[in-house]
Amino acid sequence: QVQLVESGGGLVQPGRSLRLSCQGSGFTILIAAMSWYRQAPGKERELVASITHTGDTTNYADSLKGRFTISRDTAKNTVYLQMDNLKPEDTAIYYCKARILQPRRADYWGQGTQVTVSS
Repeated sequence: QVQLVESGGGLVQPGRSLRLSCQGSGFTILIAAMSWYRQAPGKERELVASITHTGDTTNYADSLKGRFTISRDTAKNTVYLQMDNLKPEDTAIYYCKARILQPRRADYWGQGTQVTVSS
């Protein structure tokens, strides 16, 4: 049974940092493209960052380049999102998604973790 559990969200002041974690179980991230999405109130879910199953290619939303960094630890089957210099507009629920590539493509989502940036 595939499961994704996000953690690390919370309330933070503008300019500070947070690191989100997404631990997978029931599969290995070595065969999954992993992504972070976010959804702010009243807005559509948007892609934040992604990393390929090989781990050698990352992709970011243009507006977030330079502030957010996606990484992974294959030994822990965990993907991270380092968020620096946070802004109030980063306030959203952050979701982890796994696109498992084998034996057939399938997408799975975590339950989300709330990030609130406010002074």
